[in-house]
Amino acid sequence: MMDPSPRVLVTGATGLLGRAMCKEFEGSDWTIIGTGNSRAKPRLLSCDLTDEAAVRRLLSDSKPHVIVHCAAERRPDVVERHPEAAANLNVHATALLASLAAASGALFLYISTDYVFDGRNPPYGEDDAPNPLNVYGKSKLQGEREALRHCPGALILRVPVLYGEVTSVTESAVTCLWLNVESEEISALDHTQQKFPTDTRQVAAVCRRLCERARQDSSVRGVFHFSGNEQMTKYQMGVAMAQAFDLPSNHLIPLTEQPAAASAHRPINSQLNCSRLQLLNLGIEPTTFSSSIVECLWPFTADRRWRQTVFH
Repeated sequence: MMDPSPRVLVTGATGLLGRAMCKEFEGSDWTIIGTGNSRAKPRLLSCDLTDEAAVRRLLSDSKPHVIVHCAAERRPDVVERHPEAAANLNVHATALLASLAAASGALFLYISTDYVFDGRNPPYGEDDAPNPLNVYGKSKLQGEREALRHCPGALILRVPVLYGEVTSVTESAVTCLWLNVESEEISALDHTQQKFPTDTRQVAAVCRRLCERARQDSSVRGVFHFSGNEQMTKYQMGVAMAQAFDLPSNHLIPLTEQPAAASAHRPINSQLNCSRLQLLNLGIEPTTFSSSIVECLWPFTADRRWRQTVFH
């Protein structure tokens, strides 16, 4: 018999994906134990995941049935500059959580990235050989391996660049393009790297349904992929945002040479093949970028009455 109100521990619950994760599980009658560190808020627990004693106390006190590990240093350029700090969170904390999950019988789900691939031969299936180009991708791949080493029944969900309900447009590499869109100044946006922007709300829905399925069927384990369907460069995302809000886009200029400013190399096209997840028939189809991005960005428009015009 399954617990009538199962408990889920969500790490990184104050972050972009973590907030969506808590909302999704809460809406389906799970008991949420959300943790944060520097941004911990009321109703969430403060926990430094690099502090082994604190993590052990957290698991002992909360006794979760499921652990969804969203917390990560996910900014590639920051990881490049501070690899040890990133490894402590992306790798070592993952290993500890996975080992504690295995010891307690909890289901462990680790959020990973399309950056484990080099982008030279897409689309990438779940069993294709990873070859990360940057330290961030390497740290997340190490995290995957640690998760599965310590907890063989773990779930790994690889996702591409994310956007969602943000507290600031700078919180996501997608929504930060709004600053270029709403400005009247000429902005050059990358038009070489192919992205597949994905809504955090859908990622959260996938995670919940995947966890519920895995709790019923122990054969559901290992690596899965989930991704939005639309292939877009940053330039194309910017133009799509402008069109969605009926704004001009002629000040956005496509940059067709590889950007040199970034310290971390990015894959040109790390498209994910999601066939393994699709076989589970979880009933989640990616929404269109144009509709989802409007819901995320309307609070940051100059005239918030725009929303009432569109939605009512």
